[in-house]
Amino acid sequence: MDPISARLWARMPDRIDLSLERMHALCSALGDPQTRLPPVVHVAGTNGKGSTIANLRAMTEAAGLRTHVYTSPHLVRFNERIRLAGRLVETDRLTAAIDRVEALPDIDATVFERTTAAGFLLMAEEPADIALIEVGMGGRLDATNVIDRPLLSVITPVDVDHAEFLGSTISAIAAEKAGILKPGVRAVIGRQSEEAEVAIAARARAIGTPLSVMGIDFDAWGERDGMVLQTTDRLLDLPGPALLGPHQIDNAGLAAAVAVELDLPDRAISEGLRRAVWPARMQRLTQGPYGRAATAAGAELWLDGGHNPHAARALAELLQERQRIAPRPLALIVAMMEKKDHGGFFEALKDAGPHVFTVTFEGKAADPEALAAVARGHGLGAQSAPSVTEALDRALRLGAGRIVICGSLYLAGEVLEADPSTWPT
Repeated sequence: MDPISARLWARMPDRIDLSLERMHALCSALGDPQTRLPPVVHVAGTNGKGSTIANLRAMTEAAGLRTHVYTSPHLVRFNERIRLAGRLVETDRLTAAIDRVEALPDIDATVFERTTAAGFLLMAEEPADIALIEVGMGGRLDATNVIDRPLLSVITPVDVDHAEFLGSTISAIAAEKAGILKPGVRAVIGRQSEEAEVAIAARARAIGTPLSVMGIDFDAWGERDGMVLQTTDRLLDLPGPALLGPHQIDNAGLAAAVAVELDLPDRAISEGLRRAVWPARMQRLTQGPYGRAATAAGAELWLDGGHNPHAARALAELLQERQRIAPRPLALIVAMMEKKDHGGFFEALKDAGPHVFTVTFEGKAADPEALAAVARGHGLGAQSAPSVTEALDRALRLGAGRIVICGSLYLAGEVLEADPSTWPT
């Protein structure tokens, strides 16, 4: 764990408690920095938030805009959560901002609330042209939702995740995500299931939010080696996204539609699609201890942080496509948080036919043997291993030619930590 993360979790309450009261109190005591941000694009959703923001960040920067970014969680270093005018926040500035928040008396705020307040403070004090703010969890009661007048609201695909906090149905979860919608503030909505679309549209009607919905008001699709974005009055031929996977067409198309709303030049949209980077989303590893071991054995090694059934379906689609083009024995190295939908994750991946090796990570990880039993219950060959190193060795000895480390961003962070050349910059 990096020093800032260790400090935060040692000195602040380690809990999730969705509420806006404490966050409003924090911001008020700090002079309401959320009211002094540059124009905000506020992004909620279950999956694709980070990829959409990565594409949009690349597009805005290609247009010459100074862009603040707030995302979570981080992979290796806490600094990854905050970009100020295009650069990761420096540790001394971040530490000073956290000190200012910690100095406030009598506000029993969570880690996320305090670090969000620190992020807003830093962004309010650094000039920029636009801020891309990712919701942490849900939307309605998320700490970032003290932003009451964004320039645009964005909702990426909604599916079941964090059910213990947001509800057990897609409709209920979509209603929570739609809590970021604001009266009169235009919202750009990613492709949704019917249940999610109905819930989002109901909230928009109730408060007077104009919507632009993927599949209705605009759409994007892959064509040859590129992609096409069609809006009500434009047809853009664009390069394919730099991020891999059929689902990334939708994420890139959503970002491009937001960029059109922002009146970014076509060339900036295209350039942004080419240069976007988002670690641990089907990231090829060739260096570091894991990458070198796989490469020496003639195997592909990939890293993906997807951790719920929706993300697993996207991963399965990508793997099945690659298996059709260039079939290779497939293995997964998997660790997951205790409360995630383990069965749904493995059910989504079973048709890809992988052998599964389950491992653990520091924190609230599921027991590897119990996780392997769930995988076996869904028709997959599975065994636990004491470490990623041992799991990779077993997969290579088994003859796997395509290996994916997946199931948790915490696992992804530990893998990246082993090779500083892969750290986000």
